Amino acid sequence: MKAFKYRLYPTRKQRDAFQFTLDRNRELYNTALEERREAYRMSRISISYNDQSAQLPAIKEVRPEYKEIYSQILQDTLKRVDKAFKAFFKRCKQGKSPGFPRFQGYDRYDSFIFPQIEKLKGKPTVTIENGKVILPKIGHVKVKEHRPLEGKVKTATIKREGDCWYIVFTCEVEARVKLPHRH
Repeated sequence: MKAFKYRLYPTRKQRDAFQFTLDRNRELYNTALEERREAYRMSRISISYNDQSAQLPAIKEVRPEYKEIYSQILQDTLKRVDKAFKAFFKRCKQGKSPGFPRFQGYDRYDSFIFPQIEKLKGKPTVTIENGKVILPKIGHVKVKEHRPLEGKVKTATIKREGDCWYIVFTCEVEARVKLPHRH
């Protein structure tokens, strides 16, 4: 796996869309975390990723703003919660100091992921064309592609660092084996 990080130059409207997506996903993350904590505290019930993912259509009915966000991003946010709990229980089993999954504030939740870049209707869901990255439900965002992508793109992460926005493509590349140098 190899990562390619490019600076994005979104318009004000696109920047607002990025921030809106981050805020809704942070909200979803914290709500899913709270739901799991309360279900366990009240009834000793463990809630799974599948349980929470199945609630997304109902959430979109109650909170229509979630319809504006690409569904795979929302699913990935719930997977993050699931991963945090699995890591917590794994540390518990290993006898380590577990560190319970915690709520994410504005400064701690700074990225969202397009988890599957498989082809839809013959085209990848996230692509770079003519100096712009094409993002579902956000549009064509200007990008500084300072080096070409290599390999097969697996995920695309939109990340906020300070006032700047970046896209990080995680790609599967062929491993190059370095042979020892002979004298």
